[in-house]
Amino acid sequence: MKLDKILYCLLFSVALTLTGCEDDDETVYGDWVKRSDFEGVARSDAASFSTDGKGYVFGGYDGKNRLNDLWEYNIDQDFWTQKATFPGSARTNASSFSLNNKGYICNGYNGDIYFNDFWEYDPSLNEWHKKADFGGSARLGAVGFSVSGYGYVGAGYDGNYLKDMWKYDPSADTWTQIVSLGGSKRNNAAAFVYGDKAYIVGGINNGAYVTDFWRFDPSSTSWTELRQIADKSDEDYDDDYNIARSNPNILLIGNRIFLTCGESGSIRSDTWEYLPDTDLWDLTSDFEGTARTSAVTIHNSNRAFVLTGRSSTYRFDDMWEFLPDIEYDEN
Repeated sequence: MKLDKILYCLLFSVALTLTGCEDDDETVYGDWVKRSDFEGVARSDAASFSTDGKGYVFGGYDGKNRLNDLWEYNIDQDFWTQKATFPGSARTNASSFSLNNKGYICNGYNGDIYFNDFWEYDPSLNEWHKKADFGGSARLGAVGFSVSGYGYVGAGYDGNYLKDMWKYDPSADTWTQIVSLGGSKRNNAAAFVYGDKAYIVGGINNGAYVTDFWRFDPSSTSWTELRQIADKSDEDYDDDYNIARSNPNILLIGNRIFLTCGESGSIRSDTWEYLPDTDLWDLTSDFEGTARTSAVTIHNSNRAFVLTGRSSTYRFDDMWEFLPDIEYDEN
């Protein structure tokens, strides 16, 4: 009798455990929603900037030709408008940033020549204005960002992998070289701004995908190395890290930061959230469009989109919005 009771209790306990496992599926948040297709020709290696609640896509490569068109996306009303054609040379792999409600395009490549020209786009006038040439060497694949009233462009490739950094003063229309990015040289990295500091992540150098990650403080013109984006430590926080890649896309959604797409031997679709307060990364929902690299992002204060780009075979004109607080729906 006692043995029967013990066996019954064990079977009942197992049944409860199995039932609990079936009912305790974790809800996954982070959903990708397809939005209005980009109205220009499908392309990769374009540049983008966002200002005054609108996103802009410039140039790139359609598989046959370098491009010099500019398109504006009205985020609130979900439509595209072609804007004034860029008066400089058509190009790919330009760097870009926005500052004082204007967009800026710098550097790039036309298949034969690296550029160091620098242009300002004024959306209020729909006009381009040539500004002082970039202070560094002509190059492609540099990073661009703006913080604390100044623009910054650096790293990239001019026949040599680079890590120099240059500061643009819009009031004086001048460039000044500042202290170089720490760590590895890199091409096709990404930059983002959080609070009053800028961050540079990813890229490639001599065939290796760069794993060091840096924060820039404009008040002291100094760089701080953060935790690496690969499994490099003896601690367990990075055991699953597989973040290093070239051409990553950064999405800024409110005060949250996400990295997606790009390439590291293969084309990527995995998406990671960066937590600046702890300097840690969390894996979230994969990009739901076709995996791609050499795409661009646009955003306003609380919405962000990935669009264009290429796979190993195709170039794209679709656009996807990431909704980090919506339950994941694979459909």
